[in-house]
Amino acid sequence: MSHAFIDSFIEYLIVERSAPGNTITAYQNDLKHFSAWLQQQNRDIHTLEPGDLAAFSSACKDRGMKSTSISRRLSTIRQFYRFLLEEGCVQKDPTRDMSRPKRGRYLPAVLSTEEVDRLLDAPDVTTPLGVRDKAMIELLYATGLRVSELVGIEVHMVNLSVGYLLCRGKGGKERLVPIGESALRWVGDYLSTVRPMLAKPSSHTLFCSKRGAAMTRQNFWYMIRRYAAAAGIMKSISPHVLRHSFATHLLAGGADLRSVQMMLGHSDISTTQIYTHVNASRLKEIHERFHPRG
Repeated sequence: MSHAFIDSFIEYLIVERSAPGNTITAYQNDLKHFSAWLQQQNRDIHTLEPGDLAAFSSACKDRGMKSTSISRRLSTIRQFYRFLLEEGCVQKDPTRDMSRPKRGRYLPAVLSTEEVDRLLDAPDVTTPLGVRDKAMIELLYATGLRVSELVGIEVHMVNLSVGYLLCRGKGGKERLVPIGESALRWVGDYLSTVRPMLAKPSSHTLFCSKRGAAMTRQNFWYMIRRYAAAAGIMKSISPHVLRHSFATHLLAGGADLRSVQMMLGHSDISTTQIYTHVNASRLKEIHERFHPRG
């Protein structure tokens, strides 16, 4: 198995899923063993069949692995294949019919509106790159895009006159997402004053690096962390935290769940419902803090 596939998957986990270090290490270890087993069996990710996964599970058991460790390893492989399928690296997912172990529900990290304001104020907009960074962060918070969707936007996909952008999401699915006034203003400023200085003549990408190439997920992740530190935000932050904040703040402001689902590009509304739990958690925190019998 090509290490490039694993490296891309790990980058995705870090940048888009904000996976902690111990989780990354565990995934790398699981995929290292899986890759070695594939090589021993003269198989690769393109030729794997569902029966091979049962054989891999049996091999792990024969080496004395606990059932919980085997389940975790199979879960890693399932997530890996889901990523490969969405990226177009494989044509089929041999893990699709595997039984899925129950997973605990987690509450995504979110920023307060005050923390978002501080983050948005962090770029130095007297410089061209500061204007670009400001436009990117404003657009991310205004739309709730995934970072891969943000860096993949092309100029023709943004319509400033009507205040919408065309987003190409997972699996090539497209959706229209509204853009707020503040983000519209900054993206407009970037397009008119900064992008002509950065972009190569043949480039169609909206956001460009200082060398004229398309911005990468990794570079944007580093940018967000740098601005968060400058803004005095102590939480662990990533582009995905702004996506979580976008959804949470919309629901807290009275938006309906179905509309938020459409803007986020979730195929299943149950994925969006996690944000109602975030709101309930916040309400409980407020009650405990301020109620005399809390």
